[in-house]
Parts: sequence; C-alpha cells; structure tokens
Amino acid sequence: MDTRFNLFENEFAGRFAKRFAGMGMLMHESPLPKATQELVSLRASQINGCGHCIDMHVKEAAAAGESAVRLHLVAAWRESTVFTEAEQAALALAEEGTRLADFHEGVSDETWELVRKHYDDDQVAALICLVALINAANRLAVITHQKGGSYEAGMFAAAVG
Repeated sequence: MDTRFNLFENEFAGRFAKRFAGMGMLMHESPLPKATQELVSLRASQINGCGHCIDMHVKEAAAAGESAVRLHLVAAWRESTVFTEAEQAALALAEEGTRLADFHEGVSDETWELVRKHYDDDQVAALICLVALINAANRLAVITHQKGGSYEAGMFAAAVG
C-alpha cells in the first residue's frame, strides 16, 4: 500500500495542514497532562487503525518518559492495573468519543461523570478537543495511507515550529 496523497505538497491541503498542525501544538499548551494526551491519542489511533499516529504517539510518549508497560497495555486498559482513575476516565472518553456509532447516546453519562470527577473545566475542554483532533488526524492519515514506522520523537514539533 503506497501513500496516496501528500497533503503538504498540495497548496490547499498544505494550508489546511499547517492550521491543523497549529491546533495540535496548542494542545501541548493545554493543562491536560502530557501523559494523558499521549495515552488518549494512542488509544483513539489504535481504534481507528492509524499506523502513522500510533507510531507518533508511542514514540512521543516514550521520549517523554512513559513506560513500555503502560504503552503496551493501552489497548487493554480496562484489564490493566497501571492506569490511574483519571487516565481510565480519559481513555473511556476517548473510546466512546471515537466509536460514536457503537454508542447510541455518544459518550455515556457514567463516563462523563468520571471525567468531570477527575478534570477541571480547562482540562475537560482540552480532552474534548483532543479526542476530536486525533480522530480527524487519524482520518487524514488513513485516507491518504500514511504509514507508521519512520516517525522520530520531536518531528511534529520541528515540522510546525
């Protein structure tokens, strides 16, 4: 499977990608813990089958000090003991916010209550925006067949910085 389209080589798509990447950099300035951001992005990317984003978020998380055990267990976070209650709430929101068609009411009241229990308003806002952003990024990468494997930690920041 070859890459179908380079968004950065097309004038319109390049302008869009630049703004989109700017939103990604804004997320790094949010009060949502960096580890939570990477775990949420990784989980949504796993669900969406986005090798490019899985590669990016595993490597960024590892470079930031995340343990290999936690990274390996993200896909099975409900059956794991290595995530805090707050992280579990964020991962549940990521799953329910990614699998909208699987949950007839979208994000459940139970998950919403857990998120509100563990995060303040600014963190909740960041979490909602992050789930929306990573799902959009996954779609861009999957549609254009972006491959995982060649990402190096820090490449995203360097490309948009």
